[in-house]
Amino acid sequence: MKSRSRQDAIVRSLRRSEATTIETLSDEVGASRSTILRDLSALRDEGYVIIAEQGRGGGLYLDPSSVQTTARLSVPEVFAVIIGISSMRAAGTLPFAGLADSALAKIEKALPPDKLRDLRRLLDSLYIGPLAPQVNVSNVGEIDGHLLPAFERAFLERLHLTFDYTDAKGAKSKRHVEPQAMLILPPLWYLVAWDPSREDVRHFRMDRISRPEIVEGSVFRRRRIVFDAGVQPVRYA
Repeated sequence: MKSRSRQDAIVRSLRRSEATTIETLSDEVGASRSTILRDLSALRDEGYVIIAEQGRGGGLYLDPSSVQTTARLSVPEVFAVIIGISSMRAAGTLPFAGLADSALAKIEKALPPDKLRDLRRLLDSLYIGPLAPQVNVSNVGEIDGHLLPAFERAFLERLHLTFDYTDAKGAKSKRHVEPQAMLILPPLWYLVAWDPSREDVRHFRMDRISRPEIVEGSVFRRRRIVFDAGVQPVRYA
């Protein structure tokens, strides 16, 4: 049993019983005494109040009001939080931005090294900045309802994406691209992709994309995307 599943089973057992013992938990989850002790220590670090009474007849108790206080977030979940906070900060409309940054820093510190590496790879593909004042946003249209789920999966799993695109002059085309990065200039965001047919990077405004479809089984490689000096990749850790 993996450590997370084992620790969840320990919490369930403690909640069911008024008192239990390390030996009982060891039998229930199929782990050694030393492993159970490490799991109990990890659960306490997460905020669970687990009381151990010493002596004959003693046992382990879980405070009924005890809850987990340390967030267990996946890398994409942390990435999503960073996108939201960074985008609102770029728009200049987010109160308590300093506290949000502090919270994100704590979450990142809690990530194991492999997940932190994965997060930093994603952050290398996230660029956020202020929208130039001369950009006209009065013509921003509605976003295709299928775009967000299709883009999110294609971006995270490195899958090719096809869609219909209408450029600023109204010309329509069918595109087949590799989603490499996001450029967020609130209230606009752009899909930054490698276009194999043009052998170059292209920017696609979100409200000009329609009929997006994922190309299954078409994994691409990440490319280094370089933006103007005023737009920098997001960094927290």
